[in-house]
This record gives sequence, structure tokens and C-alpha cells, in this order.
Amino acid sequence: MANRSQKSAAVAAKANKNARPPRPQISFEAARLLCPTDAQAVSIATAFGLSTPDYLGIRASHEKLLRETALAFDDALNEKAAQMHFQRVVGIYVASAQGAGRFYSDKLTEARALTAKLANDSRDEDRDAPAGFESKAQRARQFAADLAMQSYALLAAAHGAIDAYLEITGEDWKPYVAPSEAETVERKSAAAELGAFG
Repeated sequence: MANRSQKSAAVAAKANKNARPPRPQISFEAARLLCPTDAQAVSIATAFGLSTPDYLGIRASHEKLLRETALAFDDALNEKAAQMHFQRVVGIYVASAQGAGRFYSDKLTEARALTAKLANDSRDEDRDAPAGFESKAQRARQFAADLAMQSYALLAAAHGAIDAYLEITGEDWKPYVAPSEAETVERKSAAAELGAFG
């Protein structure tokens, strides 16, 4: 009896080991929270001497691009096929903005931490660079500022893609959710059932 339960546990452990970690859920709301707002983008661009991406222009051009793509299909895609295709296309734009926003947020946190270390007078290893050279903290702040502009621009592209999806399908965009979770549960169940046979 113990032998069967050991085999069953081994089968379940193997199923868990082979399971891929779940992908983070993508959403425009999450991307919006991770990327800079309009006011933040303008403030960052001004402080670092960067040009602020034209949010409305990027949004409009990506909306137009996807609408023209939908028209190019003409009658090649039925309504459901067009919905599925553009759901995935828009998902790529949103995932790109969300990923860029996450990277920006991480680098901003690092830049803040490095800058805070400089304020601590008792730490020799975190001193500013020699005159005429950028410090590690300054480079981190500049990198975070560059990433802010990139993520802001990608958010605009995602926004335009979502606008186009609504116009193309008549529905609000929702991210595609693969049935992998159900398959994982089903596989675990099958492994447990097969383990019962010994």
C-alpha cells in the first residue's frame, strides 16, 4: 500500500515539476499603473532634457494601422476569426506596454535606492563619481528616465490598439486566457488516477 502512495506522490511531483509557471495576467489597467502618467512623462522629460512622446499621435496611428489591417482582410476572416486574431494582436501591444512598464518601475526603484545611498554620509563605497563623471546613481536615474519615455510610448500604442479593437469587433478588448490551467488540473487528475493502478 505504501508503495502505491509513493508512486502516486512521485507521479504528482513529476506533473508539478513539468508544469510551466503561470504567465502574469496582462491587462491595460496593469500597464497603465506601471507606466508613467501624462503629467509624470512631461515632468520626467523636462527634468532630463528628453522629448515627451506624442501620446495622442502614437495612439491614433496605431488605431489607424489596425483598422487598415482589418480592412485589408476584406472577407477573408469571418467575424469570430477576426475577433480572435485581433484579440491576440492587441494582446501583444498590451503585453509589450506592461512589460516595459514593469521594467521601468524596477529600474526606477533601483535608481531611488542608489540615490538614497548617496545621502548616507557614512558609506564610502557609495560616494559620487569624481568630478566630470556621472555617478552610478545618475546613470540609473537617466536610464529610468529613458525607460519612462519608452513605456509611455508603448502604452500609447496599446491604447490605440484597444481603440481599434472596439471599432473592429464592437466589443471591449479582453486578454486571451489560454485553457492551460484547466489542462493542468486535468493532467494532475489523470496522473493521480493512473497512479492508483500502481
